[in-house]
Amino acid sequence: MKPVSIASLILVAGVAASPALAQGPAPGPYFVGNPLGLPVNPAADGGFAPMSSNVKVFGAIYATESCSYDAERDLIVAPARGVNQAIQENNAFVALINHDGSVNTARWIGVQNPQQRADLMPPLLLNEPFGSDIEGGVLYLADRDGGTADPADPTKTTPSVAVIRKFDMKTGEPEGEARIEGSPWINDIEVAPDGTIYASNTGVGGKSPEPDTWQIWKVTPDGAASVWIAGAPLNQPNGIAFDADGNVVVVNIGNDEVLTFAAADAKLLKTEQAAQPGNDGIVILPDGTKYISSVTNGGITKLTPDGTASLIAENIPSAASMCYDAGAEQLVVPMNANNGLAFISLK
Repeated sequence: MKPVSIASLILVAGVAASPALAQGPAPGPYFVGNPLGLPVNPAADGGFAPMSSNVKVFGAIYATESCSYDAERDLIVAPARGVNQAIQENNAFVALINHDGSVNTARWIGVQNPQQRADLMPPLLLNEPFGSDIEGGVLYLADRDGGTADPADPTKTTPSVAVIRKFDMKTGEPEGEARIEGSPWINDIEVAPDGTIYASNTGVGGKSPEPDTWQIWKVTPDGAASVWIAGAPLNQPNGIAFDADGNVVVVNIGNDEVLTFAAADAKLLKTEQAAQPGNDGIVILPDGTKYISSVTNGGITKLTPDGTASLIAENIPSAASMCYDAGAEQLVVPMNANNGLAFISLK
């Protein structure tokens, strides 16, 4: 299959939050931001005027590593990492995006500035989310705590620890968290219907992570976390998804392998090859077709059930952990540090 033309990719440029958001409400009940219109924050009397229908806004995508499709709203959920955790904690937010890449809600979760979030009831904490998934009406985000200056000794940093944070998809309110004390961070996540979380740690150790830190973690619904797989055949694992049989499928950054493991016992069932190495995201459709994004080489692989791999798009900068927008039958590819999204139609 020939690569799609560059015209089929819609790039969404990132924009900074409005300075007006710094003048948020007094401490009080938890709330999320309105869709585009006025006021930005919910009014006490419930009044709201939507933005004129002839106006389209693009942006609100800052350092987005992943996305998820919200079937209830028929919108794309895009977590934005905000500034690095070491610069300012609790700076991340979540935007809602339309099928064409325009903004529906610039800041849904995290409309408040970091100083206001601790005063909410319940308080909001969202530092630097990477992977995301929606399951059972809950948004799961792979976040982390720590990695910041130690108050007792500013020359040192506090330990970083991975945290899976949960938010109610109807209200945006925090619904608890699961800490993974043995992992300083988590990259991608996939959540089973019973709430079991499978999470990838791409590795620890800079540009050459130690093989024993290439891990898939399993977090049970009660929050118990354990290493499910470590080391080979993992090679800097990143994207993770379920196939139609409930098996766990993982793609590696370190090579071109697409690995299928049995959820029951982590047994390796199948090894396939993507068209490029350096892979980040994976989407699996009900018919078994896999789509894989290469964050280092910029291509989107289509991998058919018979194992045939072909590129359907090329040279997308920093193609990260993509999602499938079922409402528009398209792939949505976060462009990470490029502060954008790319859209690829599968119609």
